[in-house]
Amino acid sequence: MSQPSTAQRSPVTVTFHGKPQPSFNKNFDLLIRTLHELRASGYEIFICSENPKQLTRLQSIFKDLKAQIEWHPVETALSSGFIDEDLKIACLTDHQIFQRFHAYRLRTGFTKEQALNVRLIRELQPGDFVTHIDHGVGRYSGLQKIEIGGQQQEAVRLVYKNNDILYVSIHSLHKISRYVGKEGESPQLSKIGSDAWKQLKARTKKKIKDIAAGLIKLYAKRRAAPGHAFPPDGYLQNELEASFMYEDTPDQEKSTQDVKADMEKSYPMDRLICGDVGFGKTEVAIRAAFKAVTDGKQVAILVPTTILALQHWRTFTERLADFPVTVDYVNRFRSAKEKKEIFQKTASGQIDIIIGTHALLNKDVKFKDLGLLVVDEEQKFGVAAKEKLRALQVNVDTLTLTATPIPRTLQFSLMAARDMSILRTAPPNRQPIHTEIRVFDDELIKDAIYYEVHRGGQVFFVHNRVADLPKMVELLRRICPDVDIAMAHGQMDSDRLEKVLVEFIDRKHDVLVCTNIIETGLDIPNANTIIINRADMFGLSDLHQLRGRVGRSNVKAFCYLFAPPMSVLTHEARKRLHTIEEFSELGSGFQVAMRDLDIRGAGNLLGAEQSGFIADIGYDTYQKILDEAIQELKETDFKDLFKDEIAKKGSYVRDVTIETDVEMLIPDEYVSNTNERLSLYTQLDEIEDEAGIEAFSKMLEDRFGKLPKQVNFLFEALRLRWFCKKLGFERLILKGGKLRCYFVGDPQSSFYETEHFNKIIQFVGEKGRIMGFHLKQTNQNLIFVQDEIRSLKQTMRTLEVLLGVVEKGN
Repeated sequence: MSQPSTAQRSPVTVTFHGKPQPSFNKNFDLLIRTLHELRASGYEIFICSENPKQLTRLQSIFKDLKAQIEWHPVETALSSGFIDEDLKIACLTDHQIFQRFHAYRLRTGFTKEQALNVRLIRELQPGDFVTHIDHGVGRYSGLQKIEIGGQQQEAVRLVYKNNDILYVSIHSLHKISRYVGKEGESPQLSKIGSDAWKQLKARTKKKIKDIAAGLIKLYAKRRAAPGHAFPPDGYLQNELEASFMYEDTPDQEKSTQDVKADMEKSYPMDRLICGDVGFGKTEVAIRAAFKAVTDGKQVAILVPTTILALQHWRTFTERLADFPVTVDYVNRFRSAKEKKEIFQKTASGQIDIIIGTHALLNKDVKFKDLGLLVVDEEQKFGVAAKEKLRALQVNVDTLTLTATPIPRTLQFSLMAARDMSILRTAPPNRQPIHTEIRVFDDELIKDAIYYEVHRGGQVFFVHNRVADLPKMVELLRRICPDVDIAMAHGQMDSDRLEKVLVEFIDRKHDVLVCTNIIETGLDIPNANTIIINRADMFGLSDLHQLRGRVGRSNVKAFCYLFAPPMSVLTHEARKRLHTIEEFSELGSGFQVAMRDLDIRGAGNLLGAEQSGFIADIGYDTYQKILDEAIQELKETDFKDLFKDEIAKKGSYVRDVTIETDVEMLIPDEYVSNTNERLSLYTQLDEIEDEAGIEAFSKMLEDRFGKLPKQVNFLFEALRLRWFCKKLGFERLILKGGKLRCYFVGDPQSSFYETEHFNKIIQFVGEKGRIMGFHLKQTNQNLIFVQDEIRSLKQTMRTLEVLLGVVEKGN
């Protein structure tokens, strides 16, 4: 049988008639003219953006410019726009219109706190110390199966004083935290059933409340003061925000909204923005400052160092170059004559934004109409400077920026009395900084410098002894003869120092040999290697700040810590260096601070007694007690002041305990590794909504296969907890076919005055007998009781009915 011959296929030519999106350079007149021309030629116009907010901004810009254009918003990301002449379609992208970098979608993981929590619990080894918020310090002893009402359940086993055992339900994992106290010192185990732990908690809470009450009173005074209510955003504000070169991180977007909402209120803003080094706090400040200027107000930006004033001036000037805003700065680089002239212009209103160091607090400085005060790194100002600041702040909106991680010390946690925004997300495409500890080595220095310079970058070489700096410069010039090296330190003549720094920023030098004057605020995305000599002489937060000077773009950055051999260093220095090397991931300031500064920081703030409390109960538990104390103050002594917040929050229950004899666990045959199960229980415990359950169950199915029914029951327990929180139940017991739900335990709670509570009482009174439930009052509690419950589903239905009553009013 002969094979059929295969005919030679002729190549097919497909012709496309298209061209790339034209460049508009943020020129909206040109954009509008082009769009009109395209429409007149019969083109259909689509503008694509992954961020719906950008599309809204475009609409408002067209509206403000009175441009009548027919176009279709498309919520999707394109790497670049195009015009198809055959199909008569123009697909434009927002990031090319606004000249921003196209950000590629990143996988979102846990929030920092979740990740940290999961990591801490996952790392728990039998024998580690943990703190249970209700029972005190015990020792973790693994997971154990226990039988409740004939059904298997899993619990965390903790050992207390005299080898007493406590089993903690997997539904209450949030009550356990790893004990973080003074390193090298073992805590005392608590005795179960004794009052010692309760008394220690009560003493800690009382001390916290005394201090917090003072701070909240200050806050109340501010709330009562009259302020300036800024108008909503206009066209210019939208244009400024849309012209940001990078994609906003979700936190940046939220912080911007929070700040602007505060500015639009009738009382003065007092907001703290916290974010690790390089997480975009300055951009939020620029947007706030611009909002103030567009309403005819002046802005003062107070910074702790000369260099930071110069850096901020450059950043603000570049960012606001396309807008009619006058920015100037005062620091020790400016002559007395220049300062006098600047102060005169500020007083007459010719300067819109003035940036400066302590010189701004000078009594000679007068403003024509100050509307916003931005304070950068407040903790670096002395007491006297802060007093002068307070005088300035009375009726002026205040925005404070800090890179000190939250929650570092009590001081900031207490700022729950102050509005706070936290930037936890690193900007897209950032990479962790490669950090290593080395002994001083000429060859390594040479390799590191040449590697950086040859890829077009710049290098910081930090050496903190001014006297030896020239020798260091000589050494580097000998090792790298063809590299341009400059020197900078605080004792230099101010003109010379400014010139060197500006030249380094402008890339005229490859290496800057300097002291730690660069620690705060120098933002040079092109510098991506830092070598710190005698790193053992620096404090941990200094090292973290110095390392934060590099890795501010999407290029891989390197940090080399030079120190003598470990064997000759002190124990503290060794620990500091290992900590900074270990925590090099993005946003790790929190862990760094926890290791070094929390115990000492909180102690310094509240005296040795407080430090003692932290050592006794562990840092995480201290945080929990702190949050509880502040929440209680808000709901009792200061409930009038915080009534809006409480109403918005809508929950009077912080924690729900669930006890049941239904078999709820992750079976051994489904996940055999004990540590893995504990880690999964911890992640499950932190889920807050249905989307979280869906993502978690998908992850389990991907990794371990079809979900067993016991795991689905775990999800039901989570839902029960959410229902209980909304209904005001602190404890739910489902055993032996009987349901008991305990209302808020504190009889003084304002929960009992709510319409929400009255609706439940009324409903039970009217329908309880028909539906088989009633209320029972004991000495301590008011309890909702339902007999003859046959399943978990029936329990869910009962709570759904109650929630429907509360939310809809029967």
